[in-house]
Amino acid sequence: MAKLWQKDYSLNRLMEDFTVGSDYILDQKLVTADCLASTAHGMMLHRIGILSDKEIKALKEGLKKIVLLKQEGKFPIRREDEDCHTAIENFLTGETGEAGKKIHTGRSRNDQVIAALRVWSRDFLYTFSEALLALIDSLFRFAEIHKATPMPGRTHMQIAMPSSVGLWAGSFAEELLDDLSLVVRVQEILDQSPLGSAASYGVPLPLDREYVAELLGFSRIQNNVLYVNNSRGKFESFVLDSLDHVVLSLSKIAQDLILFSLPEFGYFTLPPELCSGSSIMPQKKNPDGLELMRAKSAAVSSYAAEIKNIIRSLPTGYNRDFQETKEPFLKGCDLALQCVRIMNLTVEKVQVHKDNLENAFTPEIFATDEALEQAAAGKSFRDAYRKVGTSLSEVKLRDPEEGITSRTSTGTAGNLALDSMKERIAGFKQFEDSQRSAAGKKLDSLLGFHVRVYE
Repeated sequence: MAKLWQKDYSLNRLMEDFTVGSDYILDQKLVTADCLASTAHGMMLHRIGILSDKEIKALKEGLKKIVLLKQEGKFPIRREDEDCHTAIENFLTGETGEAGKKIHTGRSRNDQVIAALRVWSRDFLYTFSEALLALIDSLFRFAEIHKATPMPGRTHMQIAMPSSVGLWAGSFAEELLDDLSLVVRVQEILDQSPLGSAASYGVPLPLDREYVAELLGFSRIQNNVLYVNNSRGKFESFVLDSLDHVVLSLSKIAQDLILFSLPEFGYFTLPPELCSGSSIMPQKKNPDGLELMRAKSAAVSSYAAEIKNIIRSLPTGYNRDFQETKEPFLKGCDLALQCVRIMNLTVEKVQVHKDNLENAFTPEIFATDEALEQAAAGKSFRDAYRKVGTSLSEVKLRDPEEGITSRTSTGTAGNLALDSMKERIAGFKQFEDSQRSAAGKKLDSLLGFHVRVYE
């Protein structure tokens, strides 16, 4: 079967291997997204008179068949196909004859690739947001359960001031909510249809770009056709940058859990089913998952940087360099989602040892409280600070829970104000559910059955 660009010559085999790379493997992820975009493009061609009633019916059936084969793992993409776009068109030509040769009318492989990535990315971000909200929920519940569990607060890794497990968990729940807001903003940027831009400059056909956008569930078209192609790689880096902030937060949680589950601390315990062992030391239960979380968060960050470095100095219009952004993008997305799910599993199963947490409170943890009490009684804070600092042996140990209840300002250990966070979580859930439902209904109606885009 022919390549999409095939003319009267064949590509040198060494050059073919070099230019194809691993696209034919990676593109298994994009088959369904491409079929959906191709269906919408075909329906538009039918609307403007390029395809007949019979042809669009045959093409829709062919595209539906490809999606069903893909779901069964039975749609192959060969190296000689180069990518899923060629494999799909060749399949359609074999199934429908001349109609299959018409599906590419008014479309370049450039806007075809971007459309498939855009549809895939949108569904991925819905999946990612759902998983992230589940993790935030877990941290929120963890904070609620342990809001009164004392925990030594530390700065420079030294004993600092009274805190709580609730404050610790709540801080990450709130941090991840802000990270999620970046993900949602990227969803809004992605919500534009690129089809109709062709090879950067449009085509002399009356393509109804708005109709295609509506069919695919996009709220608008990406207006400037040259910008469409220039945005390839940049939009992918938007996605990975937002994911990078999430895994950056996860890395810090992982480090804390590793540290505070050390026997020397004993604040937390990781269940054995989340730990691997040593090949030589029988007693070892290693927090390998959390250690890898730190490393894998760096990998997500490197994928984002890789994409930006590829596109950094490209001239306007399509350049083959864009192909190299696909692998780091798809890998980065899958890895970030895996990290979120692993952290959620960890938070749900970690055990808290209140006795060890309380025993970790030493008299000096109340030194600042003592100085502030003297200041409240009339002494200047600086004098109180010096007096306490030069007579630390006189600071008395207090009930650890007193360190929590004495802090009543909003957001402190004694007043976590979790209700405001709960409202934010509910708001994000409602927004994500409505967005995914609206887009999903549009996509499902294209082929007449429920379609899984991100798998």
